Amino acid sequence: MNKKSSVSLRVKLVLSYLGVALGAILLMIIVATIAIQTFFYQAQISQLRAVTEDLAQNMAQYYQDHGSNWAESTPSSKRYLLSYLFFLDVNKTLYSSRLPGNEFDPYAPTLIHALTLSLQGQQVEDSLQGTTPDGSAFSAIYVSTPVQVNQHIVGAVLLIQPNHYQPGFAPNDIVTNVNLVILVTGLGLALIVVLFSFFLTRRLTRPLISLTLAAEEMKSGNYTQRVEQPKTLDELGRLAATFNAMADKIATDVAELREQEQQRRDLIANIAHDLVTPLTAIQGYSEAIADDVISEPTERHETAQLIGREVQRLRRLVSDIQHMSSLEAGRVQLEMAPLNLYDLSVETLSVIAPECDQAEIELRNEIDPTMPAVLADSDRIAQVLLNLLDNARRHTPTGGRITLGAKTEGAWLVAWISDTGIGINPQDLPHIFERFYRVDRSRNAASGGSGLGLAIIKALITAHGGTTWAQSTPGQGTTIFFRLRLIPALPPPARKNETIPV
Repeated sequence: MNKKSSVSLRVKLVLSYLGVALGAILLMIIVATIAIQTFFYQAQISQLRAVTEDLAQNMAQYYQDHGSNWAESTPSSKRYLLSYLFFLDVNKTLYSSRLPGNEFDPYAPTLIHALTLSLQGQQVEDSLQGTTPDGSAFSAIYVSTPVQVNQHIVGAVLLIQPNHYQPGFAPNDIVTNVNLVILVTGLGLALIVVLFSFFLTRRLTRPLISLTLAAEEMKSGNYTQRVEQPKTLDELGRLAATFNAMADKIATDVAELREQEQQRRDLIANIAHDLVTPLTAIQGYSEAIADDVISEPTERHETAQLIGREVQRLRRLVSDIQHMSSLEAGRVQLEMAPLNLYDLSVETLSVIAPECDQAEIELRNEIDPTMPAVLADSDRIAQVLLNLLDNARRHTPTGGRITLGAKTEGAWLVAWISDTGIGINPQDLPHIFERFYRVDRSRNAASGGSGLGLAIIKALITAHGGTTWAQSTPGQGTTIFFRLRLIPALPPPARKNETIPV
């Protein structure tokens, strides 16, 4: 198993900057060394080339002035006391104006070869590197050029200039001094780079450290942790913004999951509560009949009817739960077709009218018979209207009024059912469409149905692509709204010899 590096990112960045600085210093030293040596060599060889060519012209003139005979005259080298002069005539006779020391003996074949090439018309220049017989270092440069008289080569001259420099002015000394200056300056710059890199990496790693600490807090369950947004909009700034957005999304999802978990617990508690009440009644009545506590035929018949009503309550509750589950799972198939809401409202009001008449509650239908049709499932919308009307009836006192109305808003039809009942408190109003939510906290049989009526209504309208909402004033009444999409109007039929524009 490979061990992971424990070196911090800041140290890695500083070492990287330092490595770049030292690499740049080394590169500068190498470039300076090559440049200085090349400069010295080119300067020396250019100067020696000019002197050698001047010497060749002087020797050509000397050759003409002395009868074109080298045997009767030898070239002079008094002007070139710092150099060694070699001369080769066309007969390949070698002359030397100054006898050099033994240090040139190993290079004699090289020098003679260069003179031979010059007799053929070439100019040869090069350097000599080696050691003297006493072991000291030796270096020199030479230039060999032909001697021409009237375009004829009469000889070749080679001038050697050993590298003698004053103390401190030798190329190596200069290179050493320059490299020393570069090294000292580079180390100073490297120190500045290290200090600057510490400052820079601190600014770079601070957001990363903040991100790490925030991530650790979130890992431990603190989903409210956020990182400070950097002032810049660079990659780190965008990373911090993305992290905060991710943290907001995670916090929202976690809150939603917790809310869903609480709703699940409430749902189970509510179902258990609504099941226990009728089951307890059924159990009590059944035991009373079984133990002959109720022996009179009339009382036994009334008790059996009570048991039947409780069983019906259980069946409605189970049916509502199944219906709600099917709606939430999207398993309900809607048979969409054009629907006239006025006609449907008339049919629905006729169903609930007897109960309202018995309770002396007035029903009003204010829906315009010419209202445009909507695209909906008539059975499901009838269920919505019946649930809303029944809910309004149960919360409207004697002498009250229930009103149906509708209007068009753009591509939508907005319908409502209002009552003059007891109303809903503002703190309860946002929750009335939740499952098992009851404004009446007592949750007894007299308070209403299963607590799923409005939740089912909302699910049905949502399945149609609409929305539901409510308005209420305590003591004055409640209005439940729902919105359905209108059927788009078709263009009028084309007249004879007339086409419909596209």
